[in-house]
Amino acid sequence: MQTLHMSLYVLAFLIILALIFDFMNGFHDAANAIATVVSTGVLKPQTAVMMAAFFNFIAIGVFHLKVAMTIGTGTIDPIVIDHYVVFGALVGAIVWNVLTWYFGLPSSSSHALIGGLVGAAVAKAGTDALISSGLIKIIAFIVLSPLLGFLFGSLMMVLVSWLFVRSTPRNVDRWFRRLQLFSAAMYSLGHGGNDAQKTMGIIWMLLIAAGVSTAAEPLPWWVIISCYTAISLGTLFGGWRIVKTMGQKITKLKPVGGFCAETGGAITLFLATALGVPVSTTHTITGAIVGVGASRKMSAVRWGVAGNIVWAWIFTIPAAAFMAAIAWWLGTMIL
Repeated sequence: MQTLHMSLYVLAFLIILALIFDFMNGFHDAANAIATVVSTGVLKPQTAVMMAAFFNFIAIGVFHLKVAMTIGTGTIDPIVIDHYVVFGALVGAIVWNVLTWYFGLPSSSSHALIGGLVGAAVAKAGTDALISSGLIKIIAFIVLSPLLGFLFGSLMMVLVSWLFVRSTPRNVDRWFRRLQLFSAAMYSLGHGGNDAQKTMGIIWMLLIAAGVSTAAEPLPWWVIISCYTAISLGTLFGGWRIVKTMGQKITKLKPVGGFCAETGGAITLFLATALGVPVSTTHTITGAIVGVGASRKMSAVRWGVAGNIVWAWIFTIPAAAFMAAIAWWLGTMIL
């Protein structure tokens, strides 16, 4: 294990910076959990946000820490990690999140963080610093998570249409206004379980680099609780610019469509978290919303808006990596 001259103040500063990223992750991604339930009129925005924040937090008792392990020990060679690399990764990810939030683009906080790690690590030690097996798994799910969301969302829509074929539209609407509360809660649970663990992985990485912990030791409880608290508070404050894009601009949703999109997205998140893969909740719910729209008719999807979102996905990792490389260089001079 590498011994680093990292002062307690620098360690505390970087942990706080990681929790700021976690808060912004919740703030940025609040739209993923509540856009459909708000846009269909089932819940008022404030109520939806409180429900999402609550289920973000109680994920603490549901999921194992496999995603935190992937981030903390499975992406970058631990020998390379120091406080400069972590600083660069976090600043790169935060800057990209602020930019995409400002322009209302639902990009991935997860992939901004991965891009940040890659950029800072490569800036320090070149491509040898990367652990290819972990990164390949993450990159594969950049493609697979929206496809799985699309698949499960469209299958749910087909299944529900078949089951309720003899029901009146009014009865269907009444039933799914209630059921959407459940589906939104499950999606928020999956969101908290997958996303909070990414910041845990960063802090774990930092504690190992500082010599405070080892990879063989369990993650301290204070890290777990603080990360779930930070993402829940971020969700509580919400990201309303992105709610509008996710809820109405891709396709018009009714409660039945919202239920199918959220359920399809939740299944994908539960599956990925069980496998220890840090996926994008943004990609997942967008894929599910498009799947629901396309199962009705292809023209129901505003493909131009969906296309702009895809471009934001494509640029996220390289853009965050570039910003993180610059932040790493600045960090070596100021920390």
